[in-house]
Parts: sequence; structure tokens; C-alpha cells
Amino acid sequence: MAKTQSNPKTPTKIQMYTDGSCLKNPGPGGWAALLRYKNSEKMFSGGQAQTTNNQMELMAVIQGLTALTKPC
Repeated sequence: MAKTQSNPKTPTKIQMYTDGSCLKNPGPGGWAALLRYKNSEKMFSGGQAQTTNNQMELMAVIQGLTALTKPC
């Protein structure tokens, strides 16, 4: 039986940077996500009037992943 080898494609590398914070805890807060692929960048940001730092950290990651057009 012949053994076949497959050539795996080079995976796409996307860099994602996220951050979230709030003033007091709870209090007004914001989040941001930056996606980088090759020479292009996309930035997303938002905030809430009453939130926690953990909610904003998670929102940054969720929004960054939601912005991807292909599954990870």
C-alpha cells in the first residue's frame, strides 16, 4: 500500500491585541481590539456607562474574535 503525504498549507497568522478597563469598579469603562494581518490593521472599540474591568476585558476579546471572517 502506497503512503501519501499531504503538504499542509501555511496557516494564516492574525495578531490580535485587546484591552479593557474601567474607572472605579464598577464604573464607566471601555474596551479596544486591534487585528493585524500582513500590512493591514482593523481597530474596534466601545464602552459602557456602568461596567466592570473584567466585562470590558472580555468584550474586547469577544469583539475581536467576532470580527474575524474565517473560523480560528
